[in-house]
Amino acid sequence: MTGTTVHLAVYDTFADWEPGFATAQLTRHGHTVRTVGLTTAPVTTMGGLRVRPDLALGVLRPEDSGLLLLSGASLWDTGGTLAPFARAARAFLDAGVPVAAICGATAGLAREGLLDDRAHTSAVSHYLAATGYAGGGHYVDADAVTDAPGPSRGALVTAGPTEPVAFAREILGLLGVYEAKKLDAWFRLFHDSDASAYEVLEG
Repeated sequence: MTGTTVHLAVYDTFADWEPGFATAQLTRHGHTVRTVGLTTAPVTTMGGLRVRPDLALGVLRPEDSGLLLLSGASLWDTGGTLAPFARAARAFLDAGVPVAAICGATAGLAREGLLDDRAHTSAVSHYLAATGYAGGGHYVDADAVTDAPGPSRGALVTAGPTEPVAFAREILGLLGVYEAKKLDAWFRLFHDSDASAYEVLEG
């Protein structure tokens, strides 16, 4: 899949390092990454960078996107400010369009009920349990998890806050950026600093 537009949600305090491995490779391989905020007003990342969203959430349509990417942020755990993004994730999944969530964004999806019947992961199981969600039985202790698409729902990628490379691996595999052998090499290079993987990746 090339030429797809991927939408990266941006909001105050979002963890700017978490989506970077994925968005860099997607852009390098012909995808367009557009940022979407609650409004088009600038936001400030956890790292202090100011980002002006390309579009407001209210005009985002699943049919115009190949993926909705949700990063962690302090705001996911301090009230309902980011709940509209979780509702947008529901609309995407219902439309058969994939969603990828890492770190605190997984808690947002849990509160929205989107993890109740799907394989998923996060920082630790009790972090999600604190949301009161009903999906504890589907929690997987892994660096990142992709719950495959069904007849009427999109694929869902989840990861914990320490796994941005594994998170990217799942996204890149889902969108067909690399075939399996090169995807494994990419992961070994960036996650494990395995120099031998470079030859495979560039071959």
